[in-house]
Amino acid sequence: MTELRDHAEAIAEQFSDHLDPDVDEIEARLDNLVTEYRVPVEEARRSITNDYLDEAGLERDELGRGGSERVQVNEIDEDEQWVDLRVRVVDLWEPRSDAVAQVGLLGDESGTIKFTAFETSDLPLLEEDQAYDLSNVVTDEYEGRYSVKLNRTTGISEIDEEIEVGDNAETVEGALVDVQSGSGLIKRCPEEDCTRVLQNGRCSEHGKVDGEFDLRIKGVLDDGREVHEVIFDREATEELTGMGLEEAKQLAMDALDTTVVADEMSEGILGRYYRVTGPTLGRYVLADETEEPGPVDVERALINARSI
Repeated sequence: MTELRDHAEAIAEQFSDHLDPDVDEIEARLDNLVTEYRVPVEEARRSITNDYLDEAGLERDELGRGGSERVQVNEIDEDEQWVDLRVRVVDLWEPRSDAVAQVGLLGDESGTIKFTAFETSDLPLLEEDQAYDLSNVVTDEYEGRYSVKLNRTTGISEIDEEIEVGDNAETVEGALVDVQSGSGLIKRCPEEDCTRVLQNGRCSEHGKVDGEFDLRIKGVLDDGREVHEVIFDREATEELTGMGLEEAKQLAMDALDTTVVADEMSEGILGRYYRVTGPTLGRYVLADETEEPGPVDVERALINARSI
């Protein structure tokens, strides 16, 4: 029961500025869901949290958590974390949705990261090339690529400081020795601002939903000395394999099995040597550029690897 009590106290603390939640009541609700209905603890907690969000008229990213840790952008490697940043606005571009007030690129000495601010957050607009202290922003993840969201609780302070922006791109190469589970034709959650991959038709945040098809490859490159995990998004996957989304959907429909897509893709790319360049986030390199070195380059690279 101690674990449920801890969860109940955490939920109550989240909403303490907006409601008057009762810890005992929350614990009882958690116990009912977990014990009587066999709901996993994390899903039970999300369900109760969503109920309180509705009652308080809040969005999830409006729940400030206080005491956010100041980090550099290349240290962001978890989803839904609350952090503080000291950054410069590198670039701004036109939002694709009326719900988005601003979207662009932030940077510090360690690299760059995408940011999004929504209209409902009612925040002052950031200016290109201006440096800011940003407090209480929320991290987000898509295919291993992290970004941050500004929300109603985000503090924005201009600072008179030159912030040099670093480059967090990395180049790795090697033979593609494995196409991991979760590759090929996948489905993502269709809810706004959620891109999580569905597992058995369920989103970890929104439960059972009708997903939207997408393509990706999670691969492993081996250069003879070490291995590198690489993620190819839809565009990079189509370029790498020559298979588009519609073709993949038709292939899966004909076979009544989505796994045939990854199998078909694997036949054409496994064992081939690639050089991949892109940002490193967590243990993954995200493929922005992919090329196949010529035979002489590959032979030289393998000889160098064996000599180390």
